[in-house]
Amino acid sequence: MNENKIPLKSGYYLKEMSKSEFFPLFGQHYDRIFGNDHTFFPDKYFSKEEKENSKKLATRMGDPYGLYVCVFSEQNECVGFSFGFQESAETFYMVCSAIIEDHRGSGLYGQMLKYILETVSREGFQIIYGTHCATNNAVIIPKLKAGFVIAKMEISDMFGAIVHLHYYTNTLRRKVMSYRSGHIRPDEEIKKVMGLD
Repeated sequence: MNENKIPLKSGYYLKEMSKSEFFPLFGQHYDRIFGNDHTFFPDKYFSKEEKENSKKLATRMGDPYGLYVCVFSEQNECVGFSFGFQESAETFYMVCSAIIEDHRGSGLYGQMLKYILETVSREGFQIIYGTHCATNNAVIIPKLKAGFVIAKMEISDMFGAIVHLHYYTNTLRRKVMSYRSGHIRPDEEIKKVMGLD
């Protein structure tokens, strides 16, 4: 974990945090950002046995890598955040990220995203992905600009219609995904690796 403040533009800064430091700050802003999005948290309605089983299964997951960052204003107020964790040997899931509405429009989300991509890529992950409400342009557009691609759509009991955005740290995999999605025609490299004549 990087204990230093990472300067951003206009006096803002980013800081990596421990899980225990992060979630109280995240909780302060959750309702403000997500309070009206009709999220359904099924575990709230689990039976006692289901809750116990879920807790037991979670202990079998070991200690996966996690990244928790907050963006702070010059006044040391938390105005943005992101957290995620390792899902597999190659995949990092960006669970949730946002900038408080009053601080949007100045590129803070893009700067935070750049830091996350660089940090998680250095850890060795091949795929960094997030799931987003299909109309959440405030997050989808900066991620597409950063090199994420739309990998799939899903109907979720928790969130409704969501889009999966994947970022491939390996440039060949990213290129193959662009070919697979129909975004580019196969060049010589893709033809070779895909066995195309």
